[in-house]
Amino acid sequence: QLVESGGGLVQAGGSLRLSCAASGRTFTDYNMGWFRQAPGKEREFVAVISASGGTTFYAVSVKDRFTISRDNAKNMVYLQMNSLKPEDTAVYYCAASSFKLPAQAVMYGYWGQGTQVTVSS
Repeated sequence: QLVESGGGLVQAGGSLRLSCAASGRTFTDYNMGWFRQAPGKEREFVAVISASGGTTFYAVSVKDRFTISRDNAKNMVYLQMNSLKPEDTAVYYCAASSFKLPAQAVMYGYWGQGTQVTVSS
């Protein structure tokens, strides 16, 4: 089970930190990703982190603004979002995959319920 938290309303240029709590499976068996979906748009890849936490990969649109991290001792994944823009407004989802650093949603077998992030201009 994956449960996201930390979403909310923030002004452009602000920051938010999303958290994802994992339970029910061996957390360190999975690479963990963040995706987002804006109204009327397809779900898009944001970032992924390897099971060990040693490797990360980002979408071009968020690179240098967002940072993904994980704490394997706490079964937690985080997404630190800085310099937020109105176009970052979306529901953000945490997901788990047994594939190597996937960027496609179809490669993820487990999903959270999502948390809303709204960035006002």
